[in-house]
Amino acid sequence: MKKKARAGGPADRRAARRLAARKPKNRKSAKAAKSGPAPGRPDTGEALRPPAAAGALPVAPARGHAPEPAPAVDAEPAVEAAPKRRVTRSRKAPAAPEASEIAEVPAAETAVPKRRRARTAGAGEEPAPEPAKPGRTRRAAAAQRSVVSSLFAATDDGDGPEHGAAAPAAGSGRPALRALPAPDRAAGRALLAWYDRHRRSLPWRAEPGETADPYRVWLSEIMLQQTTVAAVKSYYETFLTRWPTIADLAAADDGDVMAAWAGLGYYARARNLVACARVVAATGFPVSREGLAGLPGVGDYTSAAIAAIAFGEPAPVVDGNVERVVARLTRLARPPKTVRREVEAIVAAMLPADRPGDFAQAMMDLGATICTPKSPACGICPLREGCAASAAGDMLDYPVKAPRRARSVWHGVAFVAVRPDGAILLRRRPARGLLGGMAEVFGSAWGGPVAVPLEHAPFDGGWAGVGSITHGFTHAELTVDVYSAAVPADAPTPAGAWWALPDDAGLPTVMKKVVVRALAMAG
Repeated sequence: MKKKARAGGPADRRAARRLAARKPKNRKSAKAAKSGPAPGRPDTGEALRPPAAAGALPVAPARGHAPEPAPAVDAEPAVEAAPKRRVTRSRKAPAAPEASEIAEVPAAETAVPKRRRARTAGAGEEPAPEPAKPGRTRRAAAAQRSVVSSLFAATDDGDGPEHGAAAPAAGSGRPALRALPAPDRAAGRALLAWYDRHRRSLPWRAEPGETADPYRVWLSEIMLQQTTVAAVKSYYETFLTRWPTIADLAAADDGDVMAAWAGLGYYARARNLVACARVVAATGFPVSREGLAGLPGVGDYTSAAIAAIAFGEPAPVVDGNVERVVARLTRLARPPKTVRREVEAIVAAMLPADRPGDFAQAMMDLGATICTPKSPACGICPLREGCAASAAGDMLDYPVKAPRRARSVWHGVAFVAVRPDGAILLRRRPARGLLGGMAEVFGSAWGGPVAVPLEHAPFDGGWAGVGSITHGFTHAELTVDVYSAAVPADAPTPAGAWWALPDDAGLPTVMKKVVVRALAMAG
């Protein structure tokens, strides 16, 4: 009876050496054996295997079988199996990708297909990088866009970043900062605490927590449309003294109101003021934002302001000052007027429901006194802790400005007839249109160059050119050539015209410029 060969004896060792020394029969395996393992794959020998148990021999994989997959942990160092064997050390595995790369490209995209794996470099060399494939580049770009979109979520109309997200300034080249918490009620309370101590004293305001007079709120808000507080104060006092109630204003003559408004600009507001006063005197003030928006001359902003300040409705009030504050708080990447609903949603999230009027005025005061266009005082701002632009140091980049439209260029001529008593000849402009219903001197319509100026004179006389004036409107730049004439006391008065002293005429600013030019040259 034959004795069983002892495991690990000389015969087994010889067989193992013969099997290990056997050359691969296919070219691909030969190259792999010659140059070492491919990056990221284990050697087919014992180099990456765990140490063998004491007394055991290393066993090579059977020919034709696939090698085992690479372990998830770092490779172990090579282990000598027998004193007389030359040990082949495994090549260093390629470095793991950075965490940021893993976050931007899904794991499925990082795996390289077998047929595209790079050939192994020589010993001690790093493998050459594989050329980027168009398909993979597009997929990686799409993955990166998905990461960006998670920071800059679109609004419900597809515009702008999600409020509270840190958006990069347009054209600034700066990377986005981490998203800050969206402004909330706590920010609104902090703002009210600041307002209670530092609010502006304005003639139309009630004390904090008190109910304001709807007439005063409405009158001030109409006057403040596209006009500064400093310019409005004296006009507000004049109107309130002359027409102390809305019933008094409703009974006023249109011409008197237009004359009292002269110089404040945007004269359609004066016409709408009288029309609105007559509606309210007859039916009373609506108490909701929707009802107020139906009044003449009352739009979205004004209706929200009156509803919040006079009637305590928690309506978000957004004017130019508030737009600037919100744009800087969130680093809003679009012009605020193009994402109006987004801005209103941010304001609504901050609004304390028990003090909507005070909050609206606090936001306006913050924009007017602290978060100013050119010199924001971030160091004393009550909202600085949650302000993304302050954290980034790019406050002056916000709000992002919309492209300016080119203004039209207009031309016109004007004729100033002056009597010996200093009175000038005037007429009234059409009720509708630019400067509707306002007084003016005679002249041409405004548009292209005037070919024959004297055709527009009120009567024949000794008209002399005295120069020109320029005046800017929101949408146009106007140049007026001025002509003047000294006329006798019994000079004719055309139909619909009248004579008045310049100071009593209630002239709009452009006409004041024309008259001043004529009188300066005549005197």
